Amino acid sequence: MRVDAFDFDLPNERIALRPARPRDAARMLVVDGGEMVDAGVADLPRWLRPGDCLVFNDTRVIPAQLEGRRGDAKIGATLHKRVDLRRWQAFIRNAKRLRVGERVDFGAGVVAVAEERLADGSFILAFAGDEPVELLLERAGTMPLPPYIAGKRATDADDRSDYQTMFAREDGAVAAPTAALHFTPGLLDALAAAGIGSETLTLHVGAGTFLPVKADDTDDHLMHAEWGRIDADTAARLNAVRAKGGRVIAVGTTSLRLLESAAQDDGTIAPFAGDTAIFITPGYRFKAIDGLMTNFHLPRSTLFMLVSALMGLETMQAAYAHAIEAEYRFYSYGDASLLLPKGY
Repeated sequence: MRVDAFDFDLPNERIALRPARPRDAARMLVVDGGEMVDAGVADLPRWLRPGDCLVFNDTRVIPAQLEGRRGDAKIGATLHKRVDLRRWQAFIRNAKRLRVGERVDFGAGVVAVAEERLADGSFILAFAGDEPVELLLERAGTMPLPPYIAGKRATDADDRSDYQTMFAREDGAVAAPTAALHFTPGLLDALAAAGIGSETLTLHVGAGTFLPVKADDTDDHLMHAEWGRIDADTAARLNAVRAKGGRVIAVGTTSLRLLESAAQDDGTIAPFAGDTAIFITPGYRFKAIDGLMTNFHLPRSTLFMLVSALMGLETMQAAYAHAIEAEYRFYSYGDASLLLPKGY
């Protein structure tokens, strides 16, 4: 499909720079088949059924944004994907001033060598020393806010907690699974009281999720890879949910992408551990999920393509037009949508 089919105009004032407080006070647009209803995240229990199960991503965002120097040149790095214990793939700002073999000093005793330049322009950075890289990042790094927020304000102390979900426990993400930012212990209690279950999986979200689609046609876009895991017990419990007539509702596109990567042709979910580069566009047949809770996404992005595949492009164009008119807040710190395909 042509990428421009997924374009739309979004006023700058619709981009949220801070999250709702409390988290579950955010608004939620329910798209049930072709019907749209304005609601709130706190209303979620009444939109789901007893026996349904929400699936959360328990990845934890690491302070993966680094600012340093190579000689007299300023070098910025956004870690993207772990290679091994000491090496990370990174997007580099001012990359023309960095050559393979050169060292970058990020301050606080954190130094990395530009070990390799990859075909997409990113670098492999090898961190010096024996300390775990996670400890180095805690000293020298900042939270890697999305460019549409970081371009409008500086990262501050609030972002250390605001840009982390209540489920975060597995270090490795450089972007938050933002749909889960809306959840609180009180909302989880209300969902459990309504007979709605929850499960977690792990997908370490990479900075590639924010990369623009530069191709004119979706067939020509190279999707970024991310590492994920679904253990055998979790897969078995999710299969049991559907076997009993319940629905599996992914919380966030990251959870959805991993579930679909692990899905068999018959719709059952198998244990999974490894990279996934699944790219979901209209025409895709969903196998593992029955609905999605997600935030509002960038125009021409792979994520808007995904929700259009789930609900239909015309439906999502109408939903986003309504959200803009009704002054919903967009993107990572913005409001939510609950997408329930017709027939589920």
